Amino acid sequence: MLEKLFERSFFCARWLLAPICFGLSFALLALAFKFFQEVCHVLPHVFEMSEADLTLSLLSMIDMALVGGLIVMVMYSSYENFVSQLATGATERLDWLGKMDAGSLKNKVAASIVAISSIHLLRVFMNIQNTPNDKLLWYVVLHLTFVLSALVMCWIDLITKKSHAHDH
Repeated sequence: MLEKLFERSFFCARWLLAPICFGLSFALLALAFKFFQEVCHVLPHVFEMSEADLTLSLLSMIDMALVGGLIVMVMYSSYENFVSQLATGATERLDWLGKMDAGSLKNKVAASIVAISSIHLLRVFMNIQNTPNDKLLWYVVLHLTFVLSALVMCWIDLITKKSHAHDH
């Protein structure tokens, strides 16, 4: 009886993740405010800005969009993988919901981090004249670390899937 109570309580503890997943929606809201703050900052000056400055601002907005997508992906997938299935109407269902396991979520997060890092690195290169060489080197090393980490995670996932397929 004590074992059953413990196991039931242990299983119900997954619901502690639900408020964290919901809390990510506030992070998404904060990001949306920053995005529209950037839009309001750029639009009045769009005709005065150089192409490089406009491109840097647009890259910043793209960066925010990628981070927003990452937040949504982690928020929904974590809830569906670890707490409960989302009960939405058939017309509202996102195509990828319920299809992303923890391993594929990890790979998508890694790929998103690489994409975000790529955009940040591109922004640094667009403003290369104002970037010291030692900082530039560290940006490249950090980006390559993200790329290598993502590749290793995907490789491990591939090996694991092949191993599971071989076992079955």
